[in-house]
Amino acid sequence: MNASGTNISDAVIEADPNVPIIRITRDFRATPAQLMRAHIDPELFARWVGPDGMDTTILEWDARNGGSWRYVASRDGMDFAFRGCFHTVGEDVIVQTFTFEGQPDDVSLETLRFEDLGDGRTRLHAQSLVDSFEGRDAWLRSGMETGVNEGYAKLDTLAGSL
Repeated sequence: MNASGTNISDAVIEADPNVPIIRITRDFRATPAQLMRAHIDPELFARWVGPDGMDTTILEWDARNGGSWRYVASRDGMDFAFRGCFHTVGEDVIVQTFTFEGQPDDVSLETLRFEDLGDGRTRLHAQSLVDSFEGRDAWLRSGMETGVNEGYAKLDTLAGSL
């Protein structure tokens, strides 16, 4: 259970009513340093990102201020490519762009903050700013919560063992 009494594996996904932002909050049984490592190490990232049953291949990964990344997630013979740039990689924050190559004109700005809750636990605060309410709502209708929750469950197991 997390501090709010819900299962630690539940991510809270919220749409801001005034700005086209999706906010995701989730608690992990890992330190901020463990979570950061799992986000910036390409081999670790590929092991947890996305829904169950997806295979992730990292094509480019330069996790530093000004670096870029690209990966392909595959399942059932279908490939889904994603790319972006790391703007800031700090001790407890990552700011990056995110683009699904199937919709190359839709770029989001993502900010991830790792809040130390003490006792080896961390709260991840993630937000994605997209260019329109329509784009944000399409993400929410896409079933993204499945990929978020399944990926974060894998991350919770992985990061706690680092």
